[in-house]
Amino acid sequence: MLLEDRVVVVSGVGPGLGRALAVRCAHAGADVVLAARTAARLDEVAEEVTDLGRRAVAVPTDITDDDSAARLVESTMDAFGRVDALVNNAFAIPPIADLLDVNLDKVRKGFETNVLAALRLTRLFTPGLEAAGGSVVMINSAVLRHSRRTFGAYKMAKSSLLALAQSLATELGPKGVRVNSVAPGYIWADTLKAYFGYLAKQRGVDPEQVYEETAATIDLRRLPEPEEIADAVVFLASALARAVTGQCLDVNGGEYHH
Repeated sequence: MLLEDRVVVVSGVGPGLGRALAVRCAHAGADVVLAARTAARLDEVAEEVTDLGRRAVAVPTDITDDDSAARLVESTMDAFGRVDALVNNAFAIPPIADLLDVNLDKVRKGFETNVLAALRLTRLFTPGLEAAGGSVVMINSAVLRHSRRTFGAYKMAKSSLLALAQSLATELGPKGVRVNSVAPGYIWADTLKAYFGYLAKQRGVDPEQVYEETAATIDLRRLPEPEEIADAVVFLASALARAVTGQCLDVNGGEYHH
């Protein structure tokens, strides 16, 4: 019960990592505010949270819109009167193309969701987080650790998010608010499973072979699951990490060492 009776806001709630974040926070004793554009997804996850005996508030939110983001804060404070942790999980896939060719308008759009929206939510929630001595966790990516072709725009966005988190840690530290990041690598959830299925079909092999070949490049010889990423977030949001701020915790099974 690392987050017992605390209030955690999770953005970007969907069927994969967003759901796992909300459910694992509830397992740890937190009440959860769920934010995403798709109301149906929020309702499904809210039911899982309440089945665990915790309270859930679903708030359809466009985090790139000032008014919508402000309503998320108002809904949180109206429902619970406090906020202890903000998990910036919302993500939009940047264009996957070489930087010499990439569409700059699409790069800018990616920054809106992946970086500026995280700053917007953090600023709006800062008064509540300061009052509670709370924390912020940014969901980053192992793209920080490589420079493969076509991932340039993706790495630009996530590197900016890391810089944002570190700078906010310096600014908010004197207010008693911690800011950290979690950088997952592969996440064994529906999206990746579908992609591996596609690769397997292209090659005429079983999807398990694609999994095994990928896992062979990772120290633990397996791909992390959403709940394992979420547990790292629970740790950083909890009092166990009360002296940890400005840090990035890689959760990748040993794919990269940092």
